[in-house]
Amino acid sequence: MISTVIKERTITMSGILFLCATPIGNLEDITFRVIRTLKEVDLIAAEDTRHSIKLLNRYEIKTPMTSYHEYNKVEKARHLVEQLLGGKNIALVTDAGTPGISDPGEELVRQAYAAGIEVTSLPGACAAVTALTLSGLATGRFCFEAFLPTDKKDKQRILEELKNETRTIILYEAPHRLERTIKVLLEAIGDRNITIIKELTKKHETIRQTTLAKAAGSFDEQQPKGEYVLVMEGKPVREIEEEKQVKWEAVALFEHMDLYLKQGMDKKEAMKAVAKDRGISKREVYQELLRDELIERQ
Repeated sequence: MISTVIKERTITMSGILFLCATPIGNLEDITFRVIRTLKEVDLIAAEDTRHSIKLLNRYEIKTPMTSYHEYNKVEKARHLVEQLLGGKNIALVTDAGTPGISDPGEELVRQAYAAGIEVTSLPGACAAVTALTLSGLATGRFCFEAFLPTDKKDKQRILEELKNETRTIILYEAPHRLERTIKVLLEAIGDRNITIIKELTKKHETIRQTTLAKAAGSFDEQQPKGEYVLVMEGKPVREIEEEKQVKWEAVALFEHMDLYLKQGMDKKEAMKAVAKDRGISKREVYQELLRDELIERQ
């Protein structure tokens, strides 16, 4: 029997797209609401039906499934949208975690919204957030990069951005690329604290707090196995400020002032900006400008 929630929300002709978070390892990490919804919708769109059938069997879910993955995401999304427009309620599930996070689900969501279909998300497991809470690193501000690009130019661009990223950084990686990725990170951004987490929520879950330098080459003797999440500290703000000061110290103070004056700032605003760049007080800026002015007059 369909629930009151779905009954109330299907007054319109079109159905609803439910984004259902599923376990990232341990099959018990699923909400009652997701189980109920998977039983009540008309169809489940799964990234890999062979993988998802294990979960469905565990909770005696008999709802029909169809495959929706990276290689059919555009055309299949159109087909699913047609069914939604026809009044069917569809649940989207990924192999593990929350649909739309580093998986083809975002394409279906985009097309659903474009067609005026209602979309709702049923929260639950997410590997990135779970790993972050286990990392022991700062959790107040973080960024998620998923897998680094395979294309060399794209990868280099991302690495350049990460080099000065001050937030905690979360990456996913496959076992056969893990060692290479750690070495690439070390070469590109220097040594950082990193927590390497393997097989989240599973029997052989492993949490390793280390540094990029120590981790590089540590997998030479034994090939990594399982799925990995890398949680890496961002660049300390102190280092960025020091680098800025070194940069501006190479520029004469009057030239530094002139840069801001040419941007339309008045003298007071320019002095404030220069003081901030150089990590000194406005009084020091004023005194140095005054000294230079006196020297020029002499």
